Amino acid sequence: MLRLTTVICICLVTLSALGKPASKYEVGTITDVKIHQATGSSTGITSYEVSLRVRNTIYVSLYTPPLGTDTVKYAAGRELLVLIGKKTITYNDSLGQSVELPILSQKPATDAKRSK
Repeated sequence: MLRLTTVICICLVTLSALGKPASKYEVGTITDVKIHQATGSSTGITSYEVSLRVRNTIYVSLYTPPLGTDTVKYAAGRELLVLIGKKTITYNDSLGQSVELPILSQKPATDAKRSK
């Protein structure tokens, strides 16, 4: 009887986990980083336009790093897990905190591969 109860509990836990919609984090590659040219604002805070390729789309988002850090300038080629929303891109920083970035633009990615 104990074995039957255990099997039923395992089945219920498995079914409840499968029934929840999971957010789809995807691998994205940072392809380019440029300094964002702000108009009319001279706060002294530097923001960056980060181009991120996810599947066949390149998203350009606005990233403002925490004060005193500018390592994003050297991030081209880095891969990270991202969640693409309608107007934002979400990723987890090195401390595990979720960070949302606004999407400035998006365009289809063109492959530079040529058939031989």
